[in-house]
Amino acid sequence: MKRLLPTFALAAVAGWAAAPALAQQKLLPAQSEIAFVSKQMGVPVEGKFKKFDAQVAFDPKQPEAAKIAFTVDLGSAALGVPETEAELVKPVWFNVPKFPQATFRSSSVKALGGGKFEVAGQLGIKGNARPVVVPVTLTQAGGNTTASGAFTLKRLDFKIGEGEWADTSMVADDVQVKFKLALTGVAPL
Repeated sequence: MKRLLPTFALAAVAGWAAAPALAQQKLLPAQSEIAFVSKQMGVPVEGKFKKFDAQVAFDPKQPEAAKIAFTVDLGSAALGVPETEAELVKPVWFNVPKFPQATFRSSSVKALGGGKFEVAGQLGIKGNARPVVVPVTLTQAGGNTTASGAFTLKRLDFKIGEGEWADTSMVADDVQVKFKLALTGVAPL
């Protein structure tokens, strides 16, 4: 169990990609979180990324014009077990020396009504890019906007957990990513 998947972290990256913001919008990292959950031998394993950043230009009244870019420092994956975290940076998992960041670039944002949006784009992890669609819900209070949501990704699509770790009976292929991103500067919904 000490060799947990780096896949969890990967899923988290995709989740963030759905966060909206305006030209002067800023991510508030201390109030934001990207978490992931995978299963190893049927047991849920939870983690989070400690370092991530975003460049967001988003107007809730014109979502089709949005530009969202996100980066996640894969070496910042935290699972609460130092030995496991040391495994995640290795080539079989995230290969952080060669691929230090996961990236997301939006291609479209669609309003679904009631503060809900669908963000489509390319998620890149470990040299592999895949299209993803991420559901995002925006809430606003006190001048801040929170973009939250969850989605599932397949770790093997990104070659996370190679060799013996590609066996999905040991480590599940599905990784759930959950995110809560606090932003300033977003226009009222």
